Amino acid sequence: MTDIYRALDDATRRKILDVLSERDGQSLFELCGTLTMNHGVSQSRQSISQHLTLLEEAGLIRVERAGRVKFHYFTPGPLAEITRRWPQAIEGDQA
Repeated sequence: MTDIYRALDDATRRKILDVLSERDGQSLFELCGTLTMNHGVSQSRQSISQHLTLLEEAGLIRVERAGRVKFHYFTPGPLAEITRRWPQAIEGDQA
């Protein structure tokens, strides 16, 4: 779980997950364009690639290759595990 928290600790990585949750299966080129145009993220492709690697290692995205292109897909399972681990208190309960 430490990898998940580390991955979510960065605003750019959270934006990448937002972009992939809106439209899955994007290449690095597509992600860089969307992040720049829609979210004002002006990082190099290499920097975004490093963020993607960290997200993949945390299990938050999966990658599929098609020839020379890698497509990135959001995998929400690890986030769901967090909510199962610490369920929200029912309204009115005091902890």
